[in-house]
Amino acid sequence: QVRGAPAIALLGCLSLAVELAGGAGPSEDLRALEEFVGQKLGFLLTARPTAANLGREAERLRTFVRQQVETPGVTPQQLRESIIEYIEGLLEKDRRDNRNIGAHGASHILGRVPGGGPVNLLTHCNTGTLATAGYGTALGVVRALHQRGSLSRVFCTETRPYNQGSRLSALELRHDAIPVTLIADSAAAATMRERGVQAVVVGADRVAANGDVANKIGTFQLAVAAQHLGIPFYVAAPSSTCDPTLASGRLIPIEERPGTELTNLGGVLLADPEVDVWNPAFDVTPHELITGGIITEWGVFAPSEL
Repeated sequence: QVRGAPAIALLGCLSLAVELAGGAGPSEDLRALEEFVGQKLGFLLTARPTAANLGREAERLRTFVRQQVETPGVTPQQLRESIIEYIEGLLEKDRRDNRNIGAHGASHILGRVPGGGPVNLLTHCNTGTLATAGYGTALGVVRALHQRGSLSRVFCTETRPYNQGSRLSALELRHDAIPVTLIADSAAAATMRERGVQAVVVGADRVAANGDVANKIGTFQLAVAAQHLGIPFYVAAPSSTCDPTLASGRLIPIEERPGTELTNLGGVLLADPEVDVWNPAFDVTPHELITGGIITEWGVFAPSEL
């Protein structure tokens, strides 16, 4: 049920670790085991072409495995154990980075609010413990503010058509006793204007060299509304989502999803089954609309500073 890009990368690697721990793959041949891992990573890469960190982590893991295979005296069992330890290290690094993102984002937002808070935020999709190794990126900022006693309320979009906001974000925020109000996607601009939203904070799947950001479909329109209303718009993402090889967001590959996600819900037909559907999973927000900044584990940067 988890659909965030960091989750695809981390949970995909974690599933590989579980398979290896359970004895999957060749047990006597180092090269065959390396090939097995490579095949699993190749399949994982087909899950989310928009996500930059997925490809980067897969390539790093491939390089690590190649180095281990070429180390004299390494046995297949030692290779398995080293891969599992490597992936566990990825999970721990993600948690650490997320907490840093939360701390930097909270401080930056509070620094722009007269009186220092408490603040009302609006977020989109799921960027929390269910989309990362733990704590979260945009929801990490929410958690950091809540832990400081500086969060009044977070407004959470339902995030159609897959409803990651209502199914996941609202669930985990309620679980952690964080004040959350669920809204329809189409109510976002009205919520910003009528309910005192002081910042919009979203995640990202890829950040181009010029600061353009690809994120869950619906992010672009939130940024447009925020700019019109003078509300700072933030993107919270680890530095691994930055892709300096792409000059702008126009070059980011955008995944498209089956039309049935719009025409059906829980087995119930909502529309003419033959209607033409365009269902992109992501959109690109131009860098000039990211008026608050891009929050990374290293601090908060203007898009031009990346």
